[in-house]
Amino acid sequence: MRCTSKVRACAIAASVLALGWDSTGCSRVDDRALASHEEPAAAGEEVSAPAPEFTLPDLQGRSVRLADFKGRAVVIDFWATWCPPCLFQVPELNAFWKKHRDAGDVVVVGVAVDAEGAEVVGPWVEEQGVEYPILVGDEGLARRFGAQGFPTLAIVRPDGTLDSLHVGLIEVADLEALLAPLRAPKGNAPPAI
Repeated sequence: MRCTSKVRACAIAASVLALGWDSTGCSRVDDRALASHEEPAAAGEEVSAPAPEFTLPDLQGRSVRLADFKGRAVVIDFWATWCPPCLFQVPELNAFWKKHRDAGDVVVVGVAVDAEGAEVVGPWVEEQGVEYPILVGDEGLARRFGAQGFPTLAIVRPDGTLDSLHVGLIEVADLEALLAPLRAPKGNAPPAI
């Protein structure tokens, strides 16, 4: 039996509310960590500063740099295994990634902020059926992007500037609308990395 997007969204919302979380996600804010970084961008606001550069390991131990994706729009999902709403984001991002991965003009990357690293993240990713690339980061990097809770999606423009942030759950249709102005016209997509 196949459920529609609205039915799935209602089921997700009901589950999140029943568990006591709102759609803005989880937060384990450490005021000392926030004090050591610049003022974060407000969620949902358009920003045009360069996105914070990073080099992070993927689950196989290979280094991945944000700069590797220059010329493509990048969706960065900051999430954690201890964040129940982050679980509900996986099917939406899987669907978006499946639809766009072969076009080469949009990249989806999950950045786990778990302090325990790949030892905890790897099994969770496998259990949840995550299909897009996962990197192992930390809450400090998420805060540099402006995340104030999890999940937070950071949208990076093809020129490497931070376009916008979205805190909480997002559906494929909303993600499509956010990315439409940033995607390269057909035939102008940079080669896949």
